[in-house]
Amino acid sequence: LQQSCSNNYPSRKRLCILNILRAPGAGNMKVILLFLFVALLTLSARAEKDYSSFDSAASPETKSRFAMLDDVRILANGLLQLGHGLKDFVHKTKGQMNDIFQKLYIFDRSFDELSQQTSEIKEEEEQLRQTTARLQIHNEEIKNLSQEMNSKIEDLIQNKIQLQEQVWGLEDKVTKLATIQPSAQDTKEISSLKAFVEEQDNHIKQLLRIVEDQHIQLDRQHNQIMELEDKLNHIELQELSENSFPEEPSEARAISFPLLNTTAQSDDFLLFSLPGPAPDCTALYHSGTRSSGVYTIQPNGSEPFDVYCETKLGTSWTVIQNRVDGSLDFNQTWDAYTDGFGDLKGEFWLGLNKTYSIIKQGDYILRIELQDWRYNKRFVDYAFSLGGPETDYTLLLSRISGSIPNALPEQTELRFSTPDHDANPINDFNCPENYIGGWWHSECEETNLNGKYVAPRSKGRLDRRKGLYWKPKKGRYYLLKSTKIMIHPTDLKSFD
Repeated sequence: LQQSCSNNYPSRKRLCILNILRAPGAGNMKVILLFLFVALLTLSARAEKDYSSFDSAASPETKSRFAMLDDVRILANGLLQLGHGLKDFVHKTKGQMNDIFQKLYIFDRSFDELSQQTSEIKEEEEQLRQTTARLQIHNEEIKNLSQEMNSKIEDLIQNKIQLQEQVWGLEDKVTKLATIQPSAQDTKEISSLKAFVEEQDNHIKQLLRIVEDQHIQLDRQHNQIMELEDKLNHIELQELSENSFPEEPSEARAISFPLLNTTAQSDDFLLFSLPGPAPDCTALYHSGTRSSGVYTIQPNGSEPFDVYCETKLGTSWTVIQNRVDGSLDFNQTWDAYTDGFGDLKGEFWLGLNKTYSIIKQGDYILRIELQDWRYNKRFVDYAFSLGGPETDYTLLLSRISGSIPNALPEQTELRFSTPDHDANPINDFNCPENYIGGWWHSECEETNLNGKYVAPRSKGRLDRRKGLYWKPKKGRYYLLKSTKIMIHPTDLKSFD
């Protein structure tokens, strides 16, 4: 500043400094330099006032010298403050750089460990493949040897047949010689033939034992190959194994339901004889419709609509949800879940409004049927109630029976939520938006039968956690291949 603006008068010197402040590169120090500029303006104005008051007493050279000294002091103070500011900035930058380097070091170390584990898995997989290839070659050699042995055995069998024919011929001769005294030459020939036959029989028995040993070795080699193939597929099928149902529990399959609504039974049978659509699939069954399919029903006080009726367990159930292959996207809006969507002959959601119009006729049972990716099937039955639209279709469950641990909270009001209509956010966390699909959520990870359809070999655990699964509170995730939710009135006393 001193060198650039020293040849200007005090009034022009201020303009010169202002232009330097506006120049590129002032950047982060503009605030400090602005402060220096204001101080310089104040001191310059004071200097001009002093110059005008002492103009008669001092010479122009003396005034110029004092003005330059004041400017130098101001600039020195400003540069000192600028240096302190730059020093603090450098220290902060060094601290931030050290933090960044430390995080990069941790990331590099984690990446190296993952790379090492991946390399080890690849090496083991390559070793297993090489071992399998060697065993397959050895198996082929054994098969070839077995074929040769079989051909030799066939030859020996032919020889045995020929020998038997010769023996039969000799027996005839012996029979004929029974009345005639055989000569010494005939006796010698018979003895030699008997010895030859016995030798051939022993040789055949020895070959049969060798063939049996070869078959045993072939079986062992085959078992080893199967074990190695299982190990090769273990990595891909591990998730499938973890997400499969356990063995069938000892809980009895027979289910007895209490007669919660004794008056509803007689009323329903009266409705069966009335003209027009039936109130639900069970009524259709009792009126004579015994096959599964799409039918029209009309609950009390509702417009007629189509439903899918499934005939099983000696009655007919009204299906409100069906998922089999992931062909339908269940990440739908609140209006879609309210009205229903999908194809009743494939994957579908019946709709909360239609389900509520059926439920409000009386007491119903809710059955959930599940199938994992190993085609194991499980079920669970609940006594339940469903609120109307003013309650966001609140669900209240009470477990009756089942063959899988419970994953839905009992005696707890569960409000239905979708990504665009979260009725009860948990800690400001939108469960349907983050876990996909509409459902009766209480905690975001207990279960979700309307989630994303995900295969067990899908990449990424986060995708699997957003998938179609059953999650007991104290248990692992069961990744599902198909689900079905059905309802049935409680007027049926018992069924399997």
